[in-house]
Amino acid sequence: MNEKIGIVSLGCAKNQVDAEQLLYTLRERGYQLVSDPADADAVIVNTCGFIESAKQESIDEIIELGKLKREGTIRAIIVTGCLAERYQNEITKQLYEIDAAVGIGANAQIADIVEKTLGGEKTEIFPDKLSLPLNGGRVQSTPFYTAYLKIAEGCDNCCTYCAIPLIRGRFRSREMEDVLSEARTLAANGVRELNVIAQDTTRYGEDLYGTPQLTKLLRELCKIDGFRWIRVLYCYPDRVTDELIEVMAAEDKIVKYIDLPLQHCSGEILRRMNRRGDKESLTALLQKIKDKIPNVVFRSTFITGFPGETEEQFEELAEFADEIRFQRLGCFPYSQEEDTPAALMPDQIDDEIKQERAEIIMDNQQTIMAEYCESLLDTDIEVLVEGFDRIAECFFGRTYADAPEVDGCVFFTCGDKKPKAGDFVRVHIDDYLGCDPVGTMIDE
Repeated sequence: MNEKIGIVSLGCAKNQVDAEQLLYTLRERGYQLVSDPADADAVIVNTCGFIESAKQESIDEIIELGKLKREGTIRAIIVTGCLAERYQNEITKQLYEIDAAVGIGANAQIADIVEKTLGGEKTEIFPDKLSLPLNGGRVQSTPFYTAYLKIAEGCDNCCTYCAIPLIRGRFRSREMEDVLSEARTLAANGVRELNVIAQDTTRYGEDLYGTPQLTKLLRELCKIDGFRWIRVLYCYPDRVTDELIEVMAAEDKIVKYIDLPLQHCSGEILRRMNRRGDKESLTALLQKIKDKIPNVVFRSTFITGFPGETEEQFEELAEFADEIRFQRLGCFPYSQEEDTPAALMPDQIDDEIKQERAEIIMDNQQTIMAEYCESLLDTDIEVLVEGFDRIAECFFGRTYADAPEVDGCVFFTCGDKKPKAGDFVRVHIDDYLGCDPVGTMIDE
């Protein structure tokens, strides 16, 4: 089979794992995989449909590929992922460039769909979203030394602003042995950094085993030879138990980095988001984690301008961010998503005000991140080498405080001994540029 297939995967790491499974299925059928869409006969766009900006990015990508199709560079455009699943009755009517629109439940059929599409057949197929395979082979698209391990699909939290349960379906954990088997394969293939992901990792196993099993899973993952760093992403604050904190503190392989998407700290706003807690309880949780893991790095996300957010409630959020001093933080203006309860709430806030509030928090966050960089001056830190920056003429990599793609990096020079991508090295921090530490590799 001579046809060449390219995939453009947008959105989150969970979507990227789906794309890797699609690539594996296509490769097994005999298709040639190419990294540049311009070299492909057919291009699959694995879309994101979470918020307005992500939807627009997916639409823009499809339109750009449509130009290549009109020029005769590519023959077909196949769209799958969250945007296709969410707007299955509209997407081909709005975007005439599309040759096939595929729901996530049809991912296992992707090779047949590509064959039909390249044969000139227009396809729209949207099986039950729960048919999305939880297991299967993958063609790793990340650098060889780092990978994502998706342990569950869907979500049952039903936050009022979020369309994920509508798009991806109910929460479904993978069997623990399936997860561990995949992890062993990744380790055998050279993965040194394992990033554990799900829409809510802390809920893992609850649907299969009656109680959450994340701590047991982490202990088992730590037994696998090869991994140096195991990172846990997307933890729901209500389910961060004492046992989970203790495992993170005790296991050397688990990096002391915890991703807690808190969204807000006002008790009233959180209640209307269908989340629990308030500033006092969240502060207590974060302090408990700090007490058990003194060198912990916190990542969180906030939403500004949720319907009805008063100036006082926003100020409470800004003060909370300033008091906690999250080393890693993203703040986003509320996106009014159709078919979600929050979209119908009264007192929707003007876009300009939402954006202004988000910018205030992020402007202050720059100062907090600079302070964090200053705290690293004249210290030695472990860095996972990622490559050489030819413009800056130095190497770069990440510390345990930097999750792939979302956080920063460390720039460093070295002597005659040149590190390779995937190496772990020690770097003495001398300075910082913006929010990125700068240093010199220490010979060991």
